[in-house]
Amino acid sequence: MLFLIAGVGAAAWASLVPFAKSRLGLNEGVLGLLLLCLGAGSILAMPIAGALVVRYGCRTVLTGATLVLCAALPFLGFVATLPLLAAALFVFGAALGTADCAVNIQAIMVETGSGRPLMSGFHGFYSVGGIVGAATVSGMLTFGAPPLGAALVAVALILAALATAFRGLLPYGGAAGGPLFAVPRGIVLFLGVLCFVVFLVEGAMLDWSAVFLTQNRGMQSAEAGFGFACFSLAMTVGRLTGDAIVRKLGRRAVVAGGAWLATLGIILTTSIPSWQISLLGCALVGLGCSNIVPVLFSAVGRQRTMPQSVAVPALTTLGYMGILAGPAGIGLIAHHSSLSAALLCVAALMAGVALSSRIAA
Repeated sequence: MLFLIAGVGAAAWASLVPFAKSRLGLNEGVLGLLLLCLGAGSILAMPIAGALVVRYGCRTVLTGATLVLCAALPFLGFVATLPLLAAALFVFGAALGTADCAVNIQAIMVETGSGRPLMSGFHGFYSVGGIVGAATVSGMLTFGAPPLGAALVAVALILAALATAFRGLLPYGGAAGGPLFAVPRGIVLFLGVLCFVVFLVEGAMLDWSAVFLTQNRGMQSAEAGFGFACFSLAMTVGRLTGDAIVRKLGRRAVVAGGAWLATLGIILTTSIPSWQISLLGCALVGLGCSNIVPVLFSAVGRQRTMPQSVAVPALTTLGYMGILAGPAGIGLIAHHSSLSAALLCVAALMAGVALSSRIAA
């Protein structure tokens, strides 16, 4: 339920972005800088979240972060000045980043205690939350609800999920140890780099799939979102069935097979001039990526190079950097070459993840 909350919160803001842009009269450049406030809040909060979990426990940190998220979300629906919206986004991002780290720490402890794979299912509920949040908020906005009203409905959903999950939140955190801020090293750094690549692919699908389908495959702008929809749906299905797959095939095979499948999906999308094949490729990318990140989080929970309170925030932060920096890098390569060439570079990085599966899992 806590993973679902994070998905609902992120999707709610994504649905409100066009309204915020229109309300403040922002151009694309200013909007891009504004969106960095969310990422900055998340990245700065993540290392602190690990220390807070150790000191106060998962229940206190997750409850507090969720309540702050609920307090910030309505402001995103009505604030009409740039400085206030930037501040609200920073607080919203910090709450989302704190919750993301804390819930992964709890998930690692629960999975370790159970002795069986659970991480893919946990992350699957983030994808479900994204679908529920986007459908709810976008649906209300489509039928004429004001942005503030839609945001308040999302808050109600989040609070209901928190109330449902509260009894299951662990009152303790991971073992103490290590400094508040630490440079990832050893296996943690290696897993973080792989996480960076996979999140980079997810960011590429979010930011560039629609552009590619309109410019290179002749799809209408209104239809171009089907690429990301295919990616998201395949990822959700893959994660909800992922724990059984991990139990049957093993973590190493899941990372290698998933990375090769995502690589194939990108190659099909960029190489065959058919929008139907491109949509199939997007789905293959989602299916391939679906269980790699959960396996990486399970692996960081088993390592002993760094304490979990430091290692999990480090892994999450590197992943977020992939989402933030990756799409911009793709745009730079596309500007000097082509979007197809830039996406093929991403495919090469995913092939590197596949070749690293022996160490990663």
